[in-house]
Amino acid sequence: MVGPNEPSPDDAESAESPAGANPAETDAAGAGRADAADSARGLDRDAPGAAAGLLPAQRERRARILGRRAALTSGIAAVLAAMLLGAVIMIREGGVPFEIDEEWAEEVLTLRGPFGDTVALFMNWLGGGIVGVFVIPVGVAVVLLIMRRPWGALYFIVASAASAGVVQLLKEWFGRARPEDMLVTSDFGSFPSGHVANAATISVAIGVIVPIVGVWIAGAAYTLLMALTRTYLGAHWFSDTVGGLLVGAGVALVLWAAFAVPLERERLAWIARVSERNAARAQAHITPPER
Repeated sequence: MVGPNEPSPDDAESAESPAGANPAETDAAGAGRADAADSARGLDRDAPGAAAGLLPAQRERRARILGRRAALTSGIAAVLAAMLLGAVIMIREGGVPFEIDEEWAEEVLTLRGPFGDTVALFMNWLGGGIVGVFVIPVGVAVVLLIMRRPWGALYFIVASAASAGVVQLLKEWFGRARPEDMLVTSDFGSFPSGHVANAATISVAIGVIVPIVGVWIAGAAYTLLMALTRTYLGAHWFSDTVGGLLVGAGVALVLWAAFAVPLERERLAWIARVSERNAARAQAHITPPER
């Protein structure tokens, strides 16, 4: 029972809602005010999963940060794995090949022939010496500069130089002997493979600069072919190529994390320029309507 001076529940509800207001509209207005309050606090209640509570811009920024952390973590892990593999190799009686090294070498020797020699020697020339260490990195950097991608050019040069430096450091550190049945002359140190490291660095770096699936597939094929030809020529053991792959990809990933922000900004600006140019060309080929 309600006293004479106490408001009834109906009166209280009427006081909270304007006269003649639709209850559904009132609820919608209240939800709108709640969403506005959430937006002011940087929240987005409609976001799914772990991203709930973040505005789209904040989710994008968090995804970018997580992506950089993933690249950095993966790159460091790859380089450390290569160092651990080298340490295990040298602990085993001063670099004695693994069983898989010897079995792989025997299998590859059966593939030797005129065609295989030609391909392997070409890859040897392409991936090492002046061509692999200087000509290709500088050439790719020049192309990127022509495309107005200076950050991409800088990233590619730095990644190539850093990868070569880490390879030489590990070669001197471990000093593993090369296989005896070599078809080419090579420098000191079998672990890790410098040719494979160079190929992996180039593949990852170009894949980062031009993130297209076809580019990544071509890079993976190039790196695997380089690894196969290094063992085909008898210049490296199988485990040397694994170490080279880890070093080359790892260094490129670490530096990707360092260059991530300017590379992404530059990529988006390049896409915008290409889109504008294509739109202008398409417009120029449109026949004006007859009057």
